[in-house]
Amino acid sequence: MAEHSNEHNFSLCFCDLMRLLWSLVVPCAYLSLLLALGLLLLLLGVRMWLPGCRKGARRAQGGGPAVAFFHPYCNAGGGGERVLWCSLRALMHRYPGMSFVVYTGDHGVTGEHILEGAQQRFNITLPRPVTFIFLHHRVLVEAKSYPHFTLLGQSTGSMFLGWEALTAFVPDLYVDSMGYAFTLPIFRYLGGCKVASYVHYPTVSTDMLSVVREGTPRFNNANFISRNPVLSAVKVVYYCCFALLYGLAGSCSDVIMVNSTWTLGHILALWRSPSRTSIVYPPCNVGAFLDIPLEEDDGNEMEDGWEELGQELGRGEDEKGGGREDSKCHSIVSVGQFRPEKDHGLQIRAFRKLLDRKGEGPAGRESCRLVLIGGCRNQEDEERVLMLRGLCQEMGLSDKVDFKLNIPFEELRRELVDATIGLHTMWNEHFGIGVVECMAAGTIILAHKSGGPKLDIVVPYEGGQTGFLADSEDSYAAAMETILALSPSARLEIRQNARRSVERFSDQEFGVSFLAAMESLMTKLE
Repeated sequence: MAEHSNEHNFSLCFCDLMRLLWSLVVPCAYLSLLLALGLLLLLLGVRMWLPGCRKGARRAQGGGPAVAFFHPYCNAGGGGERVLWCSLRALMHRYPGMSFVVYTGDHGVTGEHILEGAQQRFNITLPRPVTFIFLHHRVLVEAKSYPHFTLLGQSTGSMFLGWEALTAFVPDLYVDSMGYAFTLPIFRYLGGCKVASYVHYPTVSTDMLSVVREGTPRFNNANFISRNPVLSAVKVVYYCCFALLYGLAGSCSDVIMVNSTWTLGHILALWRSPSRTSIVYPPCNVGAFLDIPLEEDDGNEMEDGWEELGQELGRGEDEKGGGREDSKCHSIVSVGQFRPEKDHGLQIRAFRKLLDRKGEGPAGRESCRLVLIGGCRNQEDEERVLMLRGLCQEMGLSDKVDFKLNIPFEELRRELVDATIGLHTMWNEHFGIGVVECMAAGTIILAHKSGGPKLDIVVPYEGGQTGFLADSEDSYAAAMETILALSPSARLEIRQNARRSVERFSDQEFGVSFLAAMESLMTKLE
């Protein structure tokens, strides 16, 4: 009897609970509808307010259409910044009636200093003035602000930074030239702007998913995650969800430009907009190197006393010639910002293995130097350089490795022209402007066997070899040893093939391709 009473009471309680929940459905529905209506009115209000801001911005800019580039780190010295300045130069020449704006997060510098830096680093001078809008919350897109869930944090932060940019100036055409895809819907749907994007590197890619699934430690996959199957599974789900959001944001772009075949494949898979997507190879300053004549590296930089030493040892002329070639001090140069993905540590370790292979003496350890050239964007990069210097000291290479930071273009040019080998070690480099510049300067390039260098740059030219590829410390060391052992004529042939092949990556070719991709949007603004 008691059991029957308990069941009856439970049934009554359950029914009461259901009636209570049902009674809340209608108020919740009304509340949801009210909130949705409020949000819609807010969005409509923003859409009505911002066009008024655009008219004011037009008057301030002289009345013509305005094109704005979103590039929070425009004062850095990397390949992305070269794309920015070459894009502006090409558009200014082609559309003289338009005004141009750059959103930047650089502080402590003026617009004049930024343009002077572009001229010194890239040898680029703009034909007309550009307006800089200085953003105050760039910290929102910096990786150090998000120790965990970095991709999501930076992307969310970019939306707030994009909103700051939009409220500061409303352009007619917005160009994301740095890869912040989540700003595209902000400018398109809230600002009513036409939007375009130049993608250097997909924020998330199938390769990143593979690294996590396979448990491979990388700079973006910590050891404690790669060793834990549960954390790896969670990270895979996180990446998949983020990839979906990234694809939705990127698909808002009216024109999509990518910098390489590798990037194209990933963007087509994620953004799913093939009709609006095209490859526009980034501009490389090959013209500054192509006028330098290539000559056989005959070892004339030998010490004056070598011939006398050869005579004292009773060697023949051929032996002296071989000794002369071996006695040359070969410079191995790396060009790239001091970011973790550039993997300068691999370069230093591979260089040490090369020296171990060559041994001591004039033809061994003393015949090679490693020169690391790159830009430091912030304190994080400077601390990374200090760690690399410490690695050199630990490996006994302090006297064999030179660091050249933020050097002017002319010094970079001299270093590349004098180098024997151009070194590149970034896994899945999206393109590789430094690789192209090394090839144009006449160095023998040794690049990572992945990404843009493998698919677009270090490829056979008219059946001839243009460089070497490697993917580990041992393979890099072996390749460097092979290059140094080549005869001067064999090296010259590779250098000539490489130089001819990179003419398709010139500033002029970029300008033509960039203007062709942007024409459909620019003609609507005129």
